[in-house]
Amino acid sequence: MSVRPAVHLAIPVDDLDAARRFYGGVLGLAEGRSTGQWVDWDLHGHQLVTHVVPGGPVSTGTSSVDGQEVPIPHFGLLLSTGDFHALADRLRAAGTDFVIEPCLRFRGEPAEQWTMFLHDPAGNALEFKAFRDESKVFAR
Repeated sequence: MSVRPAVHLAIPVDDLDAARRFYGGVLGLAEGRSTGQWVDWDLHGHQLVTHVVPGGPVSTGTSSVDGQEVPIPHFGLLLSTGDFHALADRLRAAGTDFVIEPCLRFRGEPAEQWTMFLHDPAGNALEFKAFRDESKVFAR
């Protein structure tokens, strides 16, 4: 693990075996510590923890971004363009049903980015994206 700050995020799931198949199998994340109630995942150096919660997550709605309705709440990663497309191919090969298919958003603007949205088996919304110019992540 690097010396930079890392995010710790705990999310609800209703089935740890399904979480293992998705986060470990489909996304290819390394599994860390676990019990019968939770599993730690290495989300590219960040600690993602899937906790068993009866009923799983609760969706609150959507928000319009660049003409598309995105699920709220959601979480994910900023990837390199190459890693983004490799993950998109991996998700397609796994038969993923995308909420928003991999696409280019804000075309020609400083924050131009590839993005995709999907749900894990418990219904948690995830977004993965890649900026054309990573120095523009917070551009106005």
